[in-house]
Amino acid sequence: MPPIYLDYNATTPIDPAVRAALETALREQWGNPSSDHVFGRTAKGAIELARAQVAALVGADPGEIVFTGGGTEANNHAIRGVAMARRDLGRHLVTTAIEHPAVGEVMAFLAREGWEVTVVPVDEYGRVNLDRVAAALRDDTVLVSAMHANNEIGTVLPIAEIADLAHAHGALMHTDAAQSLGKIPVRVRELGVDLLSVAGHKLYAPKGVGALYVKSGTPLDNLVFGAGHEAGRRPGTENTPYLVALGLAAKIALRDLPQNMAHYAAMRDRLRDALLARLPAEIVRVNSLAGAQCLPNTLSIGLADCEGDRLLRALPEIAAGTGAACHAGGVALSPVLQALRIPLKFAKGTLRLTTGRDTTAADVDRAAALIAEKVLETLRRQ
Repeated sequence: MPPIYLDYNATTPIDPAVRAALETALREQWGNPSSDHVFGRTAKGAIELARAQVAALVGADPGEIVFTGGGTEANNHAIRGVAMARRDLGRHLVTTAIEHPAVGEVMAFLAREGWEVTVVPVDEYGRVNLDRVAAALRDDTVLVSAMHANNEIGTVLPIAEIADLAHAHGALMHTDAAQSLGKIPVRVRELGVDLLSVAGHKLYAPKGVGALYVKSGTPLDNLVFGAGHEAGRRPGTENTPYLVALGLAAKIALRDLPQNMAHYAAMRDRLRDALLARLPAEIVRVNSLAGAQCLPNTLSIGLADCEGDRLLRALPEIAAGTGAACHAGGVALSPVLQALRIPLKFAKGTLRLTTGRDTTAADVDRAAALIAEKVLETLRRQ
């Protein structure tokens, strides 16, 4: 039987319709979008359709969408761009302890360059205390960056409330929505954000394509320099086929969001319940919250006295993620698990199991049986 894929937060397969659109664009929309002839206009029209499709997914105006080479570039552009554009107003930034490296490493770079960065801690489930956010804000704060939903444990952050606090102090608000798009509703006006990052390969589009929502009027310096592509925001001849793919992926994600949310949650809950039924309660810690506070597809589960990476290596039938790497010198926990302060006996045995469009009941039943069998076998040997 083929391996069971439960790593949709890491990446998604390209949707068949998206792949077909990509292939068509490679054949028929290869002109330079800046050229004023039929080949250029054909490519330009395809790009603008894609821009409108991405804008519709997040509830923005098409002119507020800047295409990028992926979510990491979008995060870099948002954070560094605002920091540079507003450096005369202050050099203080605020973020959270559970950000993806595409945000955390940008903050670390700016700290080395003279900006002051305040990192707001979280509780044992990744929740942010709004009072801690308010206490972190200062008159010289120019930007707050907080992810919409965490990639490891699925916790959804109160972005609208954080944005209100940021704006009350004159700061701008950025959110990395790579994990939330296509899994829960994401509307920039409701969230109140000034910038929002999109990663195509989390949306059943190819890797190497993304977008940045920039609210009209938001000051933002360029990340790279060249000609005036993307309304002067991001120079370089646009990658038309990949933008077409991202646009269609966004359209499908918006169209199918209600049914996908229900399916993801049903499969995730079935997997969780099957594991809990098969394993002794004292060896299991569910790191993910229930309900609307968590992405519907994400299950992080800690297995006491097991090592997650070794467990998965012994289970080639399952493709999933872990939160720790064990080696001769000890255990290296992910920054997220460190921030949560999960007891080591559970943290080192953490598995991240994430469901997707193609996940079936048979998949999760088989996965639960295989994982439980291997865990019990491991414990018997100790």
